[in-house]
Amino acid sequence: MRAIDLITEEIPPLIHTDTGEKAINWMDEFKVSHLPVLKNGNFVGVVSESDILDHLDLNQTLDGLFQHLPRPYVKSEAHIYEVLAKMSEFKLSVLPILDEQEHYLGCTSIYKLMTELANTGSIKDAGGILVLEVNSLDYSMAQIAQIVESNNARILSSYILSDSDSSKLDVTLKINQLELTSIIRTFERYDYVVKASFQFGIGDEDMNWRYDALMNFLKL
Repeated sequence: MRAIDLITEEIPPLIHTDTGEKAINWMDEFKVSHLPVLKNGNFVGVVSESDILDHLDLNQTLDGLFQHLPRPYVKSEAHIYEVLAKMSEFKLSVLPILDEQEHYLGCTSIYKLMTELANTGSIKDAGGILVLEVNSLDYSMAQIAQIVESNNARILSSYILSDSDSSKLDVTLKINQLELTSIIRTFERYDYVVKASFQFGIGDEDMNWRYDALMNFLKL
């Protein structure tokens, strides 16, 4: 999925002549802590709630409050993972999206991003989750997939977490089976460390409730 597919129509940009008070009111209305700022239709930066509140006179325009604004953004063809990385790097609730000529196209929000990731990552599909610990030098998704498929199952999605201070990787697998015992035993026979396992099904109301609660929290 590309950044352009993540644009939300719900969050408008500010313009440079808007006041700090208007920016705060809009952030409260749209449940975000950042907003893009345009000048003559051009993207000039992102303003944050905390930076605005550092100033005493919120009746000043954004031009008067800030000489420069940070300019985090992604291009329209950026992959969803690049969008996620940029939002994480700058701790943003909203991220502007520009075309190749750096014209402002719109923005995406953390809520929009999490919703799309949930759908893309098969989070709501029935199945089980395994977390494997592997040495980074021994990591092979081909072998991991072969072990899963040898048990008449398949991987719906995967996620790898690494730590710069460790030679270990945590590999999280979403598998299209609820019963994971035979898969776990096969991994153990191949000397994999299974750190955790979880499972839920279509009828698991608690898991669906937790997912919906997360989405609602991101709207706050």
